[in-house]
Amino acid sequence: MSDTTQLPPDGLDMPRFSGIATFMRLPHVSDFSGYDIGIIGIPWDAGVTNRPGTRHGPRQLRDMSSLIRRYNGATWVAPFDDCRIADFGDVKINPVDMEVTMERVRDFISSVRKAGVMPMVAGGDHMISLPVLRGLVSGRGPVGMVHFDAHMDVNDSYFGGSKFTHGTPFRRAIEENLLDPERVVQIGIRGSRYDRSDEEYAKEVGIRVITIEEYYDLGIKQVIAEIHRVVGQGETYVTFDIDALDPSYAPGTGTPEIGGYTPFDAQVMIRSLGDLNLIGADLVEVSPPFDQSGGTAIVGVNLMFELICVLSQARCRQRNG
Repeated sequence: MSDTTQLPPDGLDMPRFSGIATFMRLPHVSDFSGYDIGIIGIPWDAGVTNRPGTRHGPRQLRDMSSLIRRYNGATWVAPFDDCRIADFGDVKINPVDMEVTMERVRDFISSVRKAGVMPMVAGGDHMISLPVLRGLVSGRGPVGMVHFDAHMDVNDSYFGGSKFTHGTPFRRAIEENLLDPERVVQIGIRGSRYDRSDEEYAKEVGIRVITIEEYYDLGIKQVIAEIHRVVGQGETYVTFDIDALDPSYAPGTGTPEIGGYTPFDAQVMIRSLGDLNLIGADLVEVSPPFDQSGGTAIVGVNLMFELICVLSQARCRQRNG
């Protein structure tokens, strides 16, 4: 069902360093109808509590995405043959107004959903997941979530009452009935803490937290089995914070934590999600100022490609009933 006008250009025909810097040099479209998966940038970092720079993430991710080829060499999933995929550009954020930005993100994602398209979002800090979920989930009931991260992001507030930061999105999402906490699994949690309130909250509402210590104790096959057990076959969103990886592989992020897993482990885990009932995904917290070589963004776009592959698998099953 592939349309040659909708495929990434062949790197043997058009050199990969040429062409307009869309994601994988896909067409940039403003009419979402007829597409299966849309790449969406949210260049936003006003939710960051320490080191900024993720507003530049989507652009660098697009730049590095020209290195990605069409076919997955491990699974032989061919997302561009199976689905119509395009770059929908960036949400028009307001860098000095969080409330306006969250409304714009929600509305943009809602329009994507109404067009029947799965969003593949490039952030941006992790706060962007909340308005994405608002646009994607509102009215359809709470969904499950596979959450790759070093941090739980379920804090209640920062700095004496600020409820909206990159450390609070999933507490807000649970409060707003966007996420079913008993169908949320977090993989790779680690690092020093302010206190135990996030851990206590997660236990109270039923989030399955796999710390990095448990991750290594269980082994990757058991972790994958646990992911599937928790989320089941209900609708599921995937969010990947690049700081889930050890910073030796991805230093370009605002809150690095030593002791994380490898990019290969991340690829293996993402590849296992292709049989889930996925509705969308994001990859967040790539901060180019902290890795000007672009190495972190190269890791990020490879993981985005893996996410696109499993989204395409889910989309094909949904299309075929």
